Amino acid sequence: MTNIFFEIGSVMIIATIFAYFAKFLKQPLIPAYILTGVLLGPLLGIITNAEIISNLSEIGIAFLLFIVGLEIDIRKLKHVGLVASLGGIIQIALTFAIAFAASMAIGFFAIESAYIALIIAFSSTMVVVKLLSDRREIDTLHGKIIIGILLLQDIVAIIALLVIASMDNFSVGTLSYSFFQGITILVLSIGASKYIFPAIFSFAAKSRELLFISAVSLSFLYSILFSYLGFSIAIGAFVAGISLASLPYNIEIIGRIKPLRDFFSVMFFVSLGMQLMPSTFSSILKPLIALILLTVAGKTAIIMLTTSFFGYKKRTSFLTAISLAQISEFSLILAALGLSLGHLSREIFSMTVLLAIATIILTTYFIKYGEKIYRKLSKTLSFLDKLSRKNMENADMPISMNYEAILCGYNRIGFSIVKTLKKMKKRALVVDFNPEVVKHLSAQNIPSIYGDIGDIEVLERLNFKKAKIVISTIPTKSDNLLLIDFARKGNDKIIILVTASQIQEALELYDAGADYVVMPHFLGGNYVSVLIEKFDKGLNKLMEHKVEHIKELKERHSLGHEHPRHETKEV
Repeated sequence: MTNIFFEIGSVMIIATIFAYFAKFLKQPLIPAYILTGVLLGPLLGIITNAEIISNLSEIGIAFLLFIVGLEIDIRKLKHVGLVASLGGIIQIALTFAIAFAASMAIGFFAIESAYIALIIAFSSTMVVVKLLSDRREIDTLHGKIIIGILLLQDIVAIIALLVIASMDNFSVGTLSYSFFQGITILVLSIGASKYIFPAIFSFAAKSRELLFISAVSLSFLYSILFSYLGFSIAIGAFVAGISLASLPYNIEIIGRIKPLRDFFSVMFFVSLGMQLMPSTFSSILKPLIALILLTVAGKTAIIMLTTSFFGYKKRTSFLTAISLAQISEFSLILAALGLSLGHLSREIFSMTVLLAIATIILTTYFIKYGEKIYRKLSKTLSFLDKLSRKNMENADMPISMNYEAILCGYNRIGFSIVKTLKKMKKRALVVDFNPEVVKHLSAQNIPSIYGDIGDIEVLERLNFKKAKIVISTIPTKSDNLLLIDFARKGNDKIIILVTASQIQEALELYDAGADYVVMPHFLGGNYVSVLIEKFDKGLNKLMEHKVEHIKELKERHSLGHEHPRHETKEV
């Protein structure tokens, strides 16, 4: 027990030190965790019980997917269902075919090439969802497409694992029976989420501790059941999350589970680094480079072309593709299974681990700097828009119509601004990065377009010349700097209001030409101060304001604006 405590403690201490260096250098944290594993495992040999770390990392994957299930409203994926399902199948098939042919050309045997093709075909739910969640991009259009594709890939990966694991005595009947069991549990879960869990968790919610352990216990229960049926524990945890997603306590549960997720996620990335085998580097270097290029360039191209073919514009296609340009945790399981069955050599397994490390590290940078990369390649990628059979993004707008106000970002702050502009009878256009918000606004006959102000093409569509004011509720500094630049060039008299979360960023935005920078936490404090002065002399005024506030809160709640998970890149 002391030895296990020492090893886990060493992992966390070194990972924290490396994370500080990464943060100081303004780099993503995931490479720091992987480097921790490389240092403690293959290089220094401090950690000898790698199995413990590996088991902890598997729990991390389960908790991550549990939270994903809690955050995902499956109904919101329906409008990307076609590209996620049929498009996902096309992507897997094309990636498998090209990777298989390339592996054979490199010199691998047929069965090795089949494994490698499967390994490359799948992307990492663990990594991508974590990065998108950290950047609050789960609810964006490309975020929803990515989630849909990842869910399909995980299902196909599970099928592949079941087939390979039972290759010696495989039968369609056995596979069908396994899936019948899985579907039965899924149907029962849906029933429980409607008729059983609301009562149970309503009682549990009276105690925060009871709510927390109830949610964790349910996650473990589903994981154990799915594992018993031959599925991944992570899929069981995901289904558990979905079964609780409709409860009003899901945000509270997410907040309490996240620290556990973060701890076990560190273990996952550390365990990845610990699996490296330096002794095999020289023999696998050339094929490794070829497979990295195939995964990053080839897979990205396939996903971009597929997404564009289903009617999505080049920006959405590009951001979707670069987010999926890595191999999956299921790929590592496939490689380990192939090694245990004697289908793969130790060198190929090591190559898979290195491929995972390289592509995951690259992905962290792709997602972090995706917008900047896109702007550099925007003109080159124009051919993708020609592949679109129809526009699926609702990005068209009547350019000839003049708007007095342009609002970028609707949720929270933007909600109140739209109400005020309507009272003032100002013609206003809303630009939002969440397709659900655009759909709602269209139903309310409020002029709106889907788009991100970080996208130059969207800014070029906006008629700044006729607008009197432009307001951004989005706190991303780079996006607001771009907006200020375009608005000032289009109309030097336009009033520009933007948002910032840091004092230094606010000062930079003022220097760039903003007329006023809203800082929500300062604004909240100022508003409370006004209320104190306003209601100091009479309770009646406070009660009147309370009634109005409750009315507004109910209106926001009916529109789905109370939870941060409904936001895109806004405050």
